[in-house]
Amino acid sequence: MAIKQISVFAENKKGTAFSALDVLADAGVDIRALSIAETTEYGILRFIVADVEKATELLKNSGTIVTVTNVIAVQMPDTPGGLAGILGILSNAGINIEYLYAFVATVAGHACVVLRVQDNEEAEAVLIKNGMVLLTDKDIKKL
Repeated sequence: MAIKQISVFAENKKGTAFSALDVLADAGVDIRALSIAETTEYGILRFIVADVEKATELLKNSGTIVTVTNVIAVQMPDTPGGLAGILGILSNAGINIEYLYAFVATVAGHACVVLRVQDNEEAEAVLIKNGMVLLTDKDIKKL
């Protein structure tokens, strides 16, 4: 059930994030979730889009360094403590979260979070066992 995340590695200088995202905007690729992590020299833009293949091709053709990674997208109650509940389930199962970020859109009144863990299948099984709803690539395309 993992979904595809695009990661762009770029120099940390003025206009770099804009350049990568503008390539997608010009082609009509809609970003559903986004995270930017930076150091003094480089940054990593991570995002979820409806059309991963198109976005990846566009970015590579523009000279951008791109990777695609499997991550988990989980629906959670859009209430105080919704995210803490998800994190508690994974923590109690001994699953470490490498990073996470939230979706721009909601799904059927729920907030959504993107999680990167070491073992997607283990985390998915634990989340499903605890009643959590996972999103698929098909769900992302509908947003």
